[in-house]
Amino acid sequence: MTARPMTILQVVPQLETGGAERTTLDVAAALVADGDRAIVVSEGGRMVPELEALGGEHITMPVASKKILTMRKNAARLADLMEREDVDIIHARSRAPAWSALWAASWTYRPFVTTYHGAYNEGSWLKNRYNSVMARGDVVIANSEYTAALVAERHPFARDRIVTIHRGIDLSAFDQPAEDRAEALRRKWGIDKRDRVLINLARLTPWKGQLVLVEALAEVAARLKTGWVCVLAGDDQGRTDYRLEVQDRVRALGLEKRVKIVGHCDDVPAALAAADLAVQPSIEPEAFGRAAVEAQAAGVPVIVSDLGAVRETVLAPPEYGRDVRTGWRVPAGEPGPLADAIMEALVTAGETRLQIGARGRQHAVTHFSLVSMTQKTLAVYDDLLENAQTGLY
Repeated sequence: MTARPMTILQVVPQLETGGAERTTLDVAAALVADGDRAIVVSEGGRMVPELEALGGEHITMPVASKKILTMRKNAARLADLMEREDVDIIHARSRAPAWSALWAASWTYRPFVTTYHGAYNEGSWLKNRYNSVMARGDVVIANSEYTAALVAERHPFARDRIVTIHRGIDLSAFDQPAEDRAEALRRKWGIDKRDRVLINLARLTPWKGQLVLVEALAEVAARLKTGWVCVLAGDDQGRTDYRLEVQDRVRALGLEKRVKIVGHCDDVPAALAAADLAVQPSIEPEAFGRAAVEAQAAGVPVIVSDLGAVRETVLAPPEYGRDVRTGWRVPAGEPGPLADAIMEALVTAGETRLQIGARGRQHAVTHFSLVSMTQKTLAVYDDLLENAQTGLY
């Protein structure tokens, strides 16, 4: 093991919401708990107080910028910070700040780690070149086997440096009683006690598939007119036009009483405790799909689009029998099959739904614990420092 304590600098565009941001805080917490020092550079956001409360340090820098001049200035700022604070490793979690981090690492001879959090779109040589920075770490962490295969295919030079570490979920958050908080949320959202709740926990952005879900719900409403409501819980993050488009489509389909757009929800365990079914209808591949795993951790059956890493995270036919399923997988972007899956889930007997939920909980505990993720990540840091790897690609 390397000498302690380590000082690890993580770089992420913002600390607002999302899987990369949550992982940043999770790793920072694990570092602090182990007696190490955790520094995070970002443009700030609502998660900064949480980071500081758990013992991490935050430094504000314009690292979300994609302007090349700003990125170069950020590299100089990061290099100065690394020398001043005696940083051992710099770990980048997004493309624009990763370029700055790569340059800073090369100037200061520090190990450079990246985590591939998303299945970035490829459209041209230039876009591929821009994305390639995420494959240039001394270690490239992929958050699923799906992501690892994608990185290896797109950036063959990185094959020998890819390590798969599944995204970890704080399972303890789902161990605590949440019924009272869940009931408070249902009252806040104006949901009748008799209604079953479908929930979509995702930021409001087109690729998360809310419009496909609304179209599917119109088909559900034609078959099952009462007894259910769907909650869209997510921040539009400035995408006002898309939120208005979703609202307009809800009104046009006459679903105002069936679909509630409630904005960001901080209390995910309570939101899931208030739900009977989670629906994640993404129309582009999920590199991991944290929301689906959190739903399973909460014992809630889940419906997902059959894209990306969900074959690792959600057990469903045809690969798995109905007797071991933890949810449903449906073709992406198709309201009809999604509506069919929602109807099947809603009419499934309560005892069977509980069994599906219990299997999902066990699946999450076995494969996607936060402790496993953080231990493996800290082991990557230890190994880099112990072996003094600073190849920089």
